[in-house]
Amino acid sequence: MAQTLALSVDFSQGFTDAWSAVAEFVPKFIGFLAILLIGWFVAKMIAKVADRLLRKVGFERMAERSGVSGTLKGSKYDATGIIAKILYYAVLLIALQLAFGVFGPNPVSVMINGIVAWLPRAIVACVIVVVAMAIARAVRDILTGALGQMSYGKVVATAAWAFIVGLGVIAALSQAGIATSVTGPVLTAVLATIAGILIVGVGGGLITPMRGRWERWLSAAESETGHAKDQISAYQRGREDAKRGMPAPQERMERGRGDDTARGQGRGQDRGPDQGPNQGPEPIDPM
Repeated sequence: MAQTLALSVDFSQGFTDAWSAVAEFVPKFIGFLAILLIGWFVAKMIAKVADRLLRKVGFERMAERSGVSGTLKGSKYDATGIIAKILYYAVLLIALQLAFGVFGPNPVSVMINGIVAWLPRAIVACVIVVVAMAIARAVRDILTGALGQMSYGKVVATAAWAFIVGLGVIAALSQAGIATSVTGPVLTAVLATIAGILIVGVGGGLITPMRGRWERWLSAAESETGHAKDQISAYQRGREDAKRGMPAPQERMERGRGDDTARGQGRGQDRGPDQGPNQGPEPIDPM
């Protein structure tokens, strides 16, 4: 009798529990699919609006000037398209996060939460790279135009471009939280190296050349300052003469020259057309 009771199974309770689990899962699964579908439509709309807005404000032109569009020439997306795609997947991940939240706490929701929290930083990092490359290209063009006649002009312009791009990439990686343990020490080492070169070079071996350059710079600045003071003084004197109704000094000089010319022409007319300056009385005819 006891053996019969031990082998008995309550099948009705098992079916009841299974049916309860299915009945509880189906509404959640329907809500999961509905949230994904709505999120997909919202993601497509936001991506289209962001693409049009970025092109309207000139983001693509800035990307072309920075040189990013040249690097993406072989890709089917340009810089604006990449930003729009990032926004599309960001909204889609948010929808996926909300959809998995229907089932309660789970490892997939935790992973998606981390990705969603990181996406804004990735977008800001992309913008930093584009802006840094635009600034670097503008600086390179300016230095190339200013130092084009020098033999080292192109080298200086390229070095400035590389330095600015490097700073932008390091800032973007730090913003995105990628390899911060590497980018921070690299940036510190680069800046320390530059500072050491300047300290040793300018303060040590370049004392005599820098002294001569400083003397020339100070002499040029002093002469230019005196010239600027003379121009300001002349301008102020001209304003005072204009207030008193008197002509400017240059105009007075031109008028004086005109009066002298007029006097000389008047004296020449008084002598007559046939008399020169040393001509005497007419001779008497003896006949």
